[in-house]
Amino acid sequence: MNTLNTLRFRRTALAVATAAVLPFALAACSDSGSGSGKDSAAGAAAAASAGASSPDADASAPMTSDGPFGAACAGVPKEGAGSFDGMAKDPVATAASNNPALSTLVAAVKQAGLVDTLNNAKDITVFAPTNDAFAKIPKADLDKVLADKATLTKILTYHVVGEKLTPKQLENGSFATLETGKVTTAGSGESYKVNGTSNVVCGNVPTANATVYIVDTVLMPK
Repeated sequence: MNTLNTLRFRRTALAVATAAVLPFALAACSDSGSGSGKDSAAGAAAAASAGASSPDADASAPMTSDGPFGAACAGVPKEGAGSFDGMAKDPVATAASNNPALSTLVAAVKQAGLVDTLNNAKDITVFAPTNDAFAKIPKADLDKVLADKATLTKILTYHVVGEKLTPKQLENGSFATLETGKVTTAGSGESYKVNGTSNVVCGNVPTANATVYIVDTVLMPK
């Protein structure tokens, strides 16, 4: 009887021990598999993150084409009010006054009394002739125009479009001007012409209220 009880006791103890050990073993296996899954998930997340960073970098690359372009842009000051950053903070007439290459245009704008008109306009495009562009006009003719406010105003407002134009829009465009005439544009990349004769030498320059395309020939309304 004692022997039988002893055997029963041993069997019961073995069963209890097995029942106690088995969950820990299963938990260990589960933790091991879970850890492996976490590692895999972490690796996948890292790979996804790395993969995602490449398109972001690629997407940021074309951003340079959204900024100013053209050979004459090299002559713009790197710092100060006349730099691209400085011009972006000022309205267009003020911004132009800080660019030495546009001093003749600025003088003409002042002569015509258009400083406030341009500075207070919203979302416009200005085709801004350089000093060299004005120098192509015989001095006697230029002096005559500068002395005639009505004619000067007509010419200057012909250089202003009532919307901000992107380089893409210039590829094949026709736009109404503040003077009520039209200018045509054509080109691609960093090469554009206005009215078929005036070259954009520094384009897509931002100011506080306008986009400026600096051109090498004064545009004449019909």
